[in-house]
Amino acid sequence: MTIRLLHTTTINQIAAGEVVERPASAIKELVENSIDANAKRIDVKIRDGGRTFISVSDDGQGMSPDDLSLAIERHATSKLPNDNLENIKTLGFRGEALPSIGSVSRMTITSRLQDAHTAWMISIEGGKKVAPAPAALTKGTTIEVRDLFYATPARLKFLKTPKTENSHALDAIKRLAMAHPEIAFTVTDDKRTMLKLYQSQNDLLNSRLDRLDAIMSNDFASNALAIDAKREDLFLTGHIGLPTLNRGNASLQFLFVNGRPVKDKLLFGAVRGAYRDFLAHNRHPLLALFLEIPSESLDINVHPAKTEVRFRDPGLVRGLIVSALKNALAGAGHRASTTISNQALGAMQPEKGTFYHGGYQKKASYPVKQEYFKQQELSKKIQTPIDQLTDLELARSVKYVSEDEKEEISEDWPLGVARAQLHETYIVAQTVNGIVIVDQHAAHERLVYENMKKAINEGGIKRQVLLIPEIVELDQSAADRLTERSGQLNELGLVIEPFGPGAIIVRETPAMLGELNIRGIINDLADDLAESDEAIDLKDRLANVSATMACHGSIRAGRRLNGREMNALLRQMEVTPHSGQCNHGRPTYVELELKDIEKLFGRR
Repeated sequence: MTIRLLHTTTINQIAAGEVVERPASAIKELVENSIDANAKRIDVKIRDGGRTFISVSDDGQGMSPDDLSLAIERHATSKLPNDNLENIKTLGFRGEALPSIGSVSRMTITSRLQDAHTAWMISIEGGKKVAPAPAALTKGTTIEVRDLFYATPARLKFLKTPKTENSHALDAIKRLAMAHPEIAFTVTDDKRTMLKLYQSQNDLLNSRLDRLDAIMSNDFASNALAIDAKREDLFLTGHIGLPTLNRGNASLQFLFVNGRPVKDKLLFGAVRGAYRDFLAHNRHPLLALFLEIPSESLDINVHPAKTEVRFRDPGLVRGLIVSALKNALAGAGHRASTTISNQALGAMQPEKGTFYHGGYQKKASYPVKQEYFKQQELSKKIQTPIDQLTDLELARSVKYVSEDEKEEISEDWPLGVARAQLHETYIVAQTVNGIVIVDQHAAHERLVYENMKKAINEGGIKRQVLLIPEIVELDQSAADRLTERSGQLNELGLVIEPFGPGAIIVRETPAMLGELNIRGIINDLADDLAESDEAIDLKDRLANVSATMACHGSIRAGRRLNGREMNALLRQMEVTPHSGQCNHGRPTYVELELKDIEKLFGRR
């Protein structure tokens, strides 16, 4: 076979397969060009998921007729004046996007320099270009892409529904918008405005938070912790959500390097490491982190899509992220996200319907759950005076704090003063401005865990010797896993030894955990070690084991507490870091303000 050079159009179509995977890829490249052109407003229009029409308009610096001709040539760019790939300060730099898009679509570019008397337009269809001609445009640049992939029909078969493609396009635009709150963005399709973000006038940190709140939901700002850290010549800023504000996937985790949105395993791994103590493995925090790093310490020329990066010192980057996030979480104290309270209030809101009053059926002017009020007999029970209930009926579910155990409410106590215990599981406390409901097991689990970590750091956990050692039978593999890690368990105050085939003997347990269900904790530890990643380091593995032991050593649901015990738990929560959530990311308490409670009863 004879070796020959490929035609330019074919080369561009091959490049398009890397640069333009779907309509969202084309939109991302065009929006990045607008940002590099110092635009302050970017408008995107999409039709049929971007398959038949895409338009990106900006008010940037524009291009001359000569620039238009060069812009659609392969590897023509204005962003590498010295051909230096080690000092890239723009989003685009490869000079591949426009020729790649033009080779698989019908594209027109209309642009006007800020001081020019007229605009110019150039067209390219399937890689064939037409000479620039005068056009009408007030300022900036407008790029229209029609019939994307018409020149490569095979690619069309892999596109999803318009709704799915719109979703991918929106995600790409949102990521760029987060890093540039100084730019206004509008995204529309045939029927509606899908995204509208206004230009921010605040300082950078507050502008970013406003933009993040607009994109990630209105709950994020009120539950976000600011990040501002430095290590050597690396700077990390942004905002992270409280652990109790989490999701089942990582779709709301956004990471930026020098203003460029990236998807990097190292960065996501660092985030998971920082939240390891606070979230279950299948829950993910909400966050947006912005890393500024010298360009010579970074390689962004890894892939044409420019979403992957390589660091010269990945350990330094990971260490900065983990330490910054852990410090911010420690500073949050006992805070839990406000979404927990909002969900609780929402659950209390009954539905609109009909209620019975005095034997007559009435239309409710406020929401009422129909299923609760369908029978008059139920209405009579509801209206039964409280003094007709017997002491026995009340005592079945409520434990009141006695008069000699009561304490005065103080503004210095954010979690208030205990007033009762419900179902031997939930502590009800009265605060200055409302009430707090505490899950006693979840709260004490976090307290025990934090005490264990503190004891480890201070030299080890005190142990208590069992008068009669306990033998626990397991399957051979589980017994082997525990025996292999006996040294690590010893650091946590749990002393075990092998005791024949498929069995171990427990001789000492952590003193701070008191009386334990030893058989239960050993079986849980064996299961946890079977699921844990063998590659995680000793410290992280100890954290996992500590969390399991803390769960067994905490106050269980169903245990009745007196007033002093309840208040002691509240006071300890107030001074313990991360006490707003248990070791699995669930909230330890719900706070309801008085004004919200009054709204439930129509007082406001």
